[in-house]
Amino acid sequence: MEASSDDEKRPMVDLVKDKNGTDQVLLQNPKGASVKISLHGGQVLSWKTERGDELLFTSAKANSKPPHPVRGGIPICFPQFGTRGSLEQHGFARNKMWLVENDPPALPSFDSTGKAYVDFVLKSSDEDTTRIWPHSFEFHLRVSLGLDGNLTLISRVRNINSKPFSFSIAYHTYFSISDISEVRVEGLETLDYLDNLLDKERFTEQGDALTFESEIDRVYLNSKDVVAVFDHERKRTFLIEKEGLPDVVVWNPWDKKAKALPDLGDEEYKHMLCVDGAAIEKPITLKPGEEWTGKLNLSLILST
Repeated sequence: MEASSDDEKRPMVDLVKDKNGTDQVLLQNPKGASVKISLHGGQVLSWKTERGDELLFTSAKANSKPPHPVRGGIPICFPQFGTRGSLEQHGFARNKMWLVENDPPALPSFDSTGKAYVDFVLKSSDEDTTRIWPHSFEFHLRVSLGLDGNLTLISRVRNINSKPFSFSIAYHTYFSISDISEVRVEGLETLDYLDNLLDKERFTEQGDALTFESEIDRVYLNSKDVVAVFDHERKRTFLIEKEGLPDVVVWNPWDKKAKALPDLGDEEYKHMLCVDGAAIEKPITLKPGEEWTGKLNLSLILST
């Protein structure tokens, strides 16, 4: 009897529920890598290699019961990042129930070969949303897991209103790391950044890779399309490739702020680092009928 090859296996997409009864979608590629996305927030909660190694951090103290956003994974900050505006922190998208979209608008550039993928949609149809943000929009999100284990998020925001609107967006990605002192980030050298710890004052990064010795909360502006997070102890590198997302957020709360966050363990800050593809400094403006597309591709490189 012949063993089945990876080529004969198919990508899988399954609908599951978490312990609170919230719908989730599980993607699996033919090699056994997986991604789990919650319909609450359209939030990626898990990204595992074919060996079962978890690549995204989620706090052991995270509150997974809606409407609380989960501390970890990849929450989508839309249409506002942080407190830059009148909405709740990081906007409302991460607190809304999204729908699985069975007949999404065509995405001609997408090659589905060997990929497990799912489409979600968030619309401005409920009164709570239109009351706090009076604009008509559709937010289409495709999450895909490639045969190579890469995780890709493609967002399309369309203005279906009769007047223009502007928004900011960030994929607030919590990477799981060995220890914050063992990590460096490359691709942000010599860039200007806004320091949120110093009232968004603007500075210029030096020419060295970014390492961590204290709290950091920065928005790097007009970055390259590729940023790398090196984890020396685990001998692995996360590559962050992005399109339509000019900015990069880097955040770690460090010890004092970690103790003040009820959904983060006191020592957990050592094992997480947020590096986000984002569009923050210059909000995206859409005229009636216009659509914006942003893409984030995450990949893992193991070194020997």
